[in-house]
Amino acid sequence: MRSVNIAELKNSLSKYLRFAKRGEEIIIRDRNLPVAKLVPFSSDDVSESDLQLVAEGKMRLGQGRMDLKKFFSMKIGGNGGSSAVRAVMDDRDEGD
Repeated sequence: MRSVNIAELKNSLSKYLRFAKRGEEIIIRDRNLPVAKLVPFSSDDVSESDLQLVAEGKMRLGQGRMDLKKFFSMKIGGNGGSSAVRAVMDDRDEGD
């Protein structure tokens, strides 16, 4: 694993991106204190059209496996007894 200070990274960004493309991880430091990590991008399960959407800012790639238990335990939206919804429902009932 390589390590680089921000000033050196700014001056030699292309060089460090080549290292990342080859599979290396680079620790980025600010005055010798680690602040970030540059890691290789893995597009194994991503189609070319998905990558295009990401590049256009229309989509974000997932961050690992989805926790289905957490997903299905999420509260779903409802009208919450909104007076506007009740008024519309009452109006529909009167129209019959």
